[in-house]
Amino acid sequence: MRKNERANDRRLVTDSWHRCSASGLGHLDIPAPHSADPAQLNDLRRRHDALIASTSAEVEPYYQNVLASSRCLIVLADQHARVLDRWGDERVIETGLRPWFAVGAHWQEAVVGTNAIGTAIAGQAPVQIQRNDHYLKHFRGLIGSAAPIVDADQQVAGVLAVFSDAYLPQAHTLGMVRLLAQSVENRLLSRQFETSHVQITLNTTADNFDSPWSGILVCDDQGLVVASNQRADQLLATGTVGRTLNQLFTSSGEQILKHPERTPVQLVTQGKVRLSARLSHPPAPDHQSAAANSAPLPRDVAPQIATAPHNLTSLEYGDTSVRRCAEQALKVLQRGLPVLITGETGVGKEVLVKALHRASARSDQPLVAVNCAAIPPELVESELFGYESGAFTGARAQGSLGLIRKAHKGILFLDEIGEMPLAAQSRLLRVLQERVVTPVGSTESVPVDILLVTATNRPLSCRVDAGQFRADLFYRINGLSVHLPPLRQRTDRQELICDIYRQYRDPDQAETLAPEVMAALKNHPWPGNIRQLVNVLRVAIAIADGKDVEIWHLPEDFLAEYDSTAASQQTRPDLSEPEDKGVDTTDPLPRTLQVYRECTGNVSKTARRLAISRNTLYKRLRELGIR
Repeated sequence: MRKNERANDRRLVTDSWHRCSASGLGHLDIPAPHSADPAQLNDLRRRHDALIASTSAEVEPYYQNVLASSRCLIVLADQHARVLDRWGDERVIETGLRPWFAVGAHWQEAVVGTNAIGTAIAGQAPVQIQRNDHYLKHFRGLIGSAAPIVDADQQVAGVLAVFSDAYLPQAHTLGMVRLLAQSVENRLLSRQFETSHVQITLNTTADNFDSPWSGILVCDDQGLVVASNQRADQLLATGTVGRTLNQLFTSSGEQILKHPERTPVQLVTQGKVRLSARLSHPPAPDHQSAAANSAPLPRDVAPQIATAPHNLTSLEYGDTSVRRCAEQALKVLQRGLPVLITGETGVGKEVLVKALHRASARSDQPLVAVNCAAIPPELVESELFGYESGAFTGARAQGSLGLIRKAHKGILFLDEIGEMPLAAQSRLLRVLQERVVTPVGSTESVPVDILLVTATNRPLSCRVDAGQFRADLFYRINGLSVHLPPLRQRTDRQELICDIYRQYRDPDQAETLAPEVMAALKNHPWPGNIRQLVNVLRVAIAIADGKDVEIWHLPEDFLAEYDSTAASQQTRPDLSEPEDKGVDTTDPLPRTLQVYRECTGNVSKTARRLAISRNTLYKRLRELGIR
């Protein structure tokens, strides 16, 4: 457990003991467990049916697949600390305490003293209560970790707790409970609004939408956020309920809500943080949207180019900066030195790593890729370094090798390295210095032979200055730092667009894109880089549905993004003509493109919509490279 987490647990326990003392409890008190008749218990469970069902759906598969060999008991309680259900091995509980785990039993602090369930509710925070943390000696045979479950109104709806007979509980247990509680919260939120509201899933990358740590916004059809989970507020650095999408993001709420379902889109917060998003619309009973009528897109829209490169030359199509990055990285990596890849989200860092692996002398050995931002902080150490059998509650009976040891003789790729917790950074530094791994719960070190590649989309030096990243680790991983340029700066942008289009196009579609489509794609600022380009092309190809891709097949948010960036970056010439005097000619060029798209390329209709002459329209289209 990290230092700040231990301090937080100590504070929660200290505050709880003060409350217990103030309520008149004595350390030697032995309370009697609450009992209820069957009718009361049935009524209790009926009133919490949604909470019980959602928790069971998350806990039961996790217990069967991960915890079946563990000696632990998982308990669900309501907001008043009354037991609603339990799963697992009751043998971890002393016989005299088992009535306290029956349905209906009460765990309020005022009765039971400091305990995992009651203290998590009183403190409204995850907590780990070890044996001597219990205020009443009667309960000091227990070790419990608990996390509140928050409902759509950000109120505590219940508590999920894990009790174990392990003498050395690790932070992994608390992390596991937090993960399960977050999963339950997300399921409750989805269950409440899935048939009536749009749900927007947010994360740092499109690869992590299905993670319990994704943010969720629930919106009405006007873009007003009516509910959200805690992670959404964290990602957006603000309270989200009651605010509109226009207030939260730089893109318009109207354009966001029009984006095709299940297709990732890049959004930029008002705080200039770039996030990946995915929409889920409520079912339409009487009609389907045009997007729904088109061929369904795979749920996993990979951010990489479809075919993994077999050599470094296939990474670029003439861009010397990308070629130099790849060639230098391979030379350094072959000498056993670490490589740090920097660049904006979506520029192809993982694609470069796969190419380096294929071109290296270790191509027949494993490449293990780890997204440090996708693993809950409490689980990072056990996932990376492995653990011994019985090291903590939830540990598999046979232990775990860990991702670093799985990369033995091969390449370990740590993406978003800047998100690694400080405690894990210390252990990683030792691995890199001594070339050995010590699993959690073990005193034995295991030699490892790995080549290390790391990546980040934000300057690590800033995190070092802020005390969030160890300076000694930074200099250890920064053997060679290579920067992948954003798509808007690549000189081979057109060739890259053509290649991606050829990989995804339908057999009946033209082998090359129409000039006006290519012009729009080339002139786009591409804040989401190659990942965004792949998504835009796949959506356009799907909407075209076997026909050649035209301007009006490009997604609405693509044009809106082009509009907002071009309006601030381009200096536009005066394109008005004498006959257009008196007409507002401040209409930005991308607006012309959008209307041209909506009119499916009909010049006369477009000119009428814009209230300009056909000659003026032709001039604007030439400015856009379309005519």
